[in-house]
Amino acid sequence: MSHNLKYFFETYGCQMNSAESAALALVCKERGWKEAAISEDADLILLNTCSVRLTAERRTLGRIANFAGHKKNKKRNFTLIIAGCMAQRLGEELIEKFPQVDYVMGTTQRSIFPLILEAVENGTKAILDINEKTVFSFSQSHLDEGLEQGSAFRSFVPIMHGCNNYCSYCIVPYVRGREISRDPESIASELRLVGERGVREVTLLGQNVNSYIWQDMDFAGLLELVAQEAQKSGISWLRFLSANPANFSYKTIEVLAANKVFCRHIHLPVQHGSTSVLSAMNRGYTAERFLELVREIRAAMPGITLSTDILVGFPGETEEDIKKTLDLMDEVKFLYSFMYHFNPREGTKAFDLPDRISEEVKKERLSRVIALQMKHTQGLLKARIGRTEIVLIEGISRKNADELITRTEKDEMVAVPGPKSMIGSFGKLTLSALKGNTFRAKEISLIS
Repeated sequence: MSHNLKYFFETYGCQMNSAESAALALVCKERGWKEAAISEDADLILLNTCSVRLTAERRTLGRIANFAGHKKNKKRNFTLIIAGCMAQRLGEELIEKFPQVDYVMGTTQRSIFPLILEAVENGTKAILDINEKTVFSFSQSHLDEGLEQGSAFRSFVPIMHGCNNYCSYCIVPYVRGREISRDPESIASELRLVGERGVREVTLLGQNVNSYIWQDMDFAGLLELVAQEAQKSGISWLRFLSANPANFSYKTIEVLAANKVFCRHIHLPVQHGSTSVLSAMNRGYTAERFLELVREIRAAMPGITLSTDILVGFPGETEEDIKKTLDLMDEVKFLYSFMYHFNPREGTKAFDLPDRISEEVKKERLSRVIALQMKHTQGLLKARIGRTEIVLIEGISRKNADELITRTEKDEMVAVPGPKSMIGSFGKLTLSALKGNTFRAKEISLIS
């Protein structure tokens, strides 16, 4: 099928959205569509949206208004699709607010996308039953073959979708639905596919990745299967996002420790250091259990780095609670953290909780958490200067076109002089200096 039609995607939010955008792009390419470098050249514009943070939603609404304005003023004719979590949450409200939006496609409605493409190709409007209850299904491939040279050496592979946890502050279960795990054979076949295409690093994805369950196979069992497949397929590094501490089994730790293909870095969202706040958040573990888990992980894999998410200003949080969070950070020493303050999301349990914290107090508490994290990050990084590391060469430095930007398995960034032709390969270098949170190295040698 050949058309001179072009698509343009904008993706917001998590890596799961990035993987789903890549899967939709593949559908376009299979139908003969080309990717537009800029939105002005596109016949179809798709915004893959996020609802997790209020700020992301507001930014996206601004972009929708911008594209809707272009259509309204008849500047140009294109099909406008809103997909993802915000589309799932707001549905028809989006079309009521922006009549220029042609289609709203929720998180379970990807199967309607080819019908939309066909309608655009034929110059017609697809008739869709938006009330039809569709069940989420996984795509066969999520490989982003992007525009950039060498961008296909890393890939996201979703292994499960949705969340059953219902943390009191979180909108995800409402926009993504209940947990659905993916057939392990389908995961293995995608690993083989991306390995054949030259992918060197794969990140397994799920909203609650370690609650994966397929018949008798749990997350630890899947990791064993994935490690075998990766090594056969030429994939050298494996990561996963995002793991819930409540579901982190000792068997998982054993499998990670036994298989060097798993990078020595784990993102482990603690959210808070106070057990009473964790209970109000419905996180399913105590601060004491989290610290015990960290000790188990570090005993099995010495030198592993950990990163986390920290949410301050939850309703009812006291000064004592924030001190407990700072104490937990001091004990664990995360390499980096995603830190934010509580923003009530309509539809979640926490939206109606009393004892809201004022903006001023939330910001002051957050500033203390950020300051401590910056101190820990700098301390950990400085202690690593002089070490020789294997890195994956990811791209060209934004600050200097003669420098490459690379990443260690511990998720540290290193800038080093080198040619563009090295992108997508593994190299060896020595961490010689630190500028901000990025290491510097003087030279890099390729390794096979």
